Amino acid sequence: MYPYIKINFPDDMGKHKNIPNCLRKYRKARGFQQKDVAKILGLKCTSMISRWEKGFCLPSAINLFKLAVLYRTIADSLFIDLLKTLKVEINKREEKVSKRLCFTSKGK
Repeated sequence: MYPYIKINFPDDMGKHKNIPNCLRKYRKARGFQQKDVAKILGLKCTSMISRWEKGFCLPSAINLFKLAVLYRTIADSLFIDLLKTLKVEINKREEKVSKRLCFTSKGK
C-alpha cells in the first residue's frame, strides 16, 4: 500500500527534523548510484531512495532488509543514530513504568 512510513519526532526525542541514517554512506561505499539501488530493489524511480537518504521517511521493513542485504550489513547499522535515540527514549519510558509498577505492587 504505502511505500514508506512518515515519522514525526516528538519534542522529547531530540532535535532531529529528519530521520538520521547512514544509507548514503553505505550506498557510496558499495559504489552504487541511486538509480542502481532503485533498479535492484525493483523501484520505478530514484525518488524513494532520495527520500530515505535525506531522512524524509523510512523504507518499509522489506525494503530496509533488502538495503541491508545489498549494502552487506545489518539493518540496525543503516539507522544506528536513530536506534541510539530510540533506545534512550524507550529506556526512560520503561523506567517510569517499572517505578509505577513497583509502587503499585507495594501498595497492595
